[in-house]
Parts: sequence; structure tokens; C-alpha cells
Amino acid sequence: MFEQLTQLAQQFGVESVVKNNAIPNEQNEAVITEASNSIFSGLQKIVSEGGADQLAGLFQGNNAQDSSNPVVQKLTEELTGNLGEKFGINSETASGVAGSLIPQILGSLVNKAKDPNDSSFQISDVIAAISGNSTQNSGVMDAISKYGGQFGLDQNADGKVDLGDAMSAVTKKGGGLGSLLGKLFGK
Repeated sequence: MFEQLTQLAQQFGVESVVKNNAIPNEQNEAVITEASNSIFSGLQKIVSEGGADQLAGLFQGNNAQDSSNPVVQKLTEELTGNLGEKFGINSETASGVAGSLIPQILGSLVNKAKDPNDSSFQISDVIAAISGNSTQNSGVMDAISKYGGQFGLDQNADGKVDLGDAMSAVTKKGGGLGSLLGKLFGK
């Protein structure tokens, strides 16, 4: 997942970093790498601190691109601080770069994870990469289950969203797994 995050950072870093005269050209690559490092470590920190609900909320609608989303704010603040501390970039420039990059990268990451036709990111891979251990992993999946129940994904009416619901959705006519996941991720 880290490699894909770096690719997204490079893609979106052209405008906010490479074409930014306030960032010296020799620092462009390091600043872009720092953006992907900050996102990855920031998401890990959120999960380790019990923020599974916040993380699951990122996958609802367009929350990942919303600068007022608590996860987006935390990651933006972390990157802003890191750019100032590690590269001596003034706070206004660092804030502008982080405020541009974080929502774009997260938005693209979430959209790719939600897109059944894009296999470059799978939600399970994203969760596994940032949660690190099975306890945290199950916490994130529990949060997604909770939100999934609110969106009518409990196909077998057992009070939870799980593999049984996925199987139920696949075997029912009309909906299918794509429809089930589409409901969960707001598509």
C-alpha cells in the first residue's frame, strides 16, 4: 500500500510541490515522500489510538476530501508540522501544501478502494496495512460493519454486517456483491 500512496503523492504533488516556487526543487521529491509517510504513519496512529470509527467514516461519501473531516485535519496538521521541522518550510507554505495534498491523496485512495473495477487498492489491504495487528484490524472492520448496518447492508438480518451478508448479497438476484459494497461506500 505504501508504494501506491507514494504514487498518488507524486501524482498530486506536481501542482502543490513541484510547481511551488516556495519549495526548493532539490526538496521536491523528499517533500512528496514525506506526504506519503505522514499519511501512512498518521493513519496507523489513528487506528492505534482507537480511531477505527473515524477511519471507517473516511470511506463514507466524500469525507476523505473534506478538509473539515477530523482524520483529514489530523493528517494535514501532521504533514504541516513535518514539512516545517524537516525541511524548514515556512508554516504558510507548509499548510498550503498539506491542505492541498492530503485531501487529494486520501480522496483518490478511498475512491480507488471503493471502485470494484480498480484492483490497485483493496479496502482489506488498506486496513491490513495500517492496522498492523488483528485486534486493530477487527476494530476497523467492526466499525465498517456498524456503518454498514446503517446503510442496510445487513442482508440476513442478524444484526451485523459480515461474510454471511456478502454471501447473501451474491446469491440474491439483482443486487450482488457490487451493490452491497456500493451501499457501504456510498456509491
